[in-house]
Amino acid sequence: MRIVLFAKRNTKEILRDPTNLFFGLGFPLILLVLLSIINASIPTEANNTMFSIENLAPGLAMFGTAFMALFSGMLLSKDRTSSFLMRLFASPMTSLDFILGYTLPLFVMALAQAAITLFASCLAGLELTVNLLPAILVTALSSLLFVGFGLLFGSMMNEKAVGGICGAVLTNVAGWLSGVFIPLDLIGGAFKKAADILPFYHSVQAIKAVLYGNFGELLPHLTIILGYSVVIFALAVIVFQRKMSGGKA
Repeated sequence: MRIVLFAKRNTKEILRDPTNLFFGLGFPLILLVLLSIINASIPTEANNTMFSIENLAPGLAMFGTAFMALFSGMLLSKDRTSSFLMRLFASPMTSLDFILGYTLPLFVMALAQAAITLFASCLAGLELTVNLLPAILVTALSSLLFVGFGLLFGSMMNEKAVGGICGAVLTNVAGWLSGVFIPLDLIGGAFKKAADILPFYHSVQAIKAVLYGNFGELLPHLTIILGYSVVIFALAVIVFQRKMSGGKA
């Protein structure tokens, strides 16, 4: 019950800032429109599928979840510098309770964001099938990776530093190393190898596999994503627990 109550409070804090709603729900749609216009401007004889809706939809669904790191990190870093969290440290809540309380509303937000992005993609030409529903769920599961990053950095850094790391750095790294903006096969080399090691590329491939009914290809990608997520969340819990034990905020 205490986790649910804390999650409700965090939901109100997230929804209180209209900028969060814009970046969380609206920014992927803006990218969808812009990149669709670019794709329509490419001559058909070029046979370029870089920004085709079939490739664009799963990439933007993943990229939108990258902003969950900014939301979770900013919220936690703000709380750490306020008396609110210090008062809660005296409550029976554990570090895991706190982490789950921050995670639950962002997971719901990721579900909503994925649904909006993928259904909007159908208006742009993506085929509407029942596979959209499991694709939304896989996208939300992928968002846990970014929520974990945000909670980890939010436990260690102040609000300004979190904004730089989770906002500018992480979203760019996720965008380029996932193949959202340019196909990784066109680059190859060390860049492609680095993308294969990191989870961002696998997030896009997992969404794409489910979206187009290739469920046999899902497990390898999802295993990598969830493996990274478990490690990052474990680190976030450990760091947060140290703060609760009297570490300097």
